[in-house]
Amino acid sequence: MLPEQYRLKKKSAFTATYKVKNSTHKGGVTLFAGLKKKDTDTLTRVGFVVSKKTHKRAVKRNRLKRLMRESYRLLLKENDLGNSQQFMSLIFVGGENALGKNFAEMKKIIKTLLEGIKC
Repeated sequence: MLPEQYRLKKKSAFTATYKVKNSTHKGGVTLFAGLKKKDTDTLTRVGFVVSKKTHKRAVKRNRLKRLMRESYRLLLKENDLGNSQQFMSLIFVGGENALGKNFAEMKKIIKTLLEGIKC
């Protein structure tokens, strides 16, 4: 599980990240990046969202969130996050096309999104 200090929790933090409008999309997953950090000591916080419009079953939505979260956690452990650590917050939004992906495909998508984020 992703450690507590890396999680994005407050609604205001999600709203602020969406307002920056810095996003990229691949394989049914959209990545929104927040503001750039002013100091490097703060941690990048991450949120994972799957809308009810994506699938009506909570089991399917939760599985997609778990896959995205675990992929990010392993990339964090390997220290293979690219330039994504320059941002204060990141939000991964799972779409309908990402529902059928397995773990290896999801990890590849997350890694590509993190590398392709605009500075």
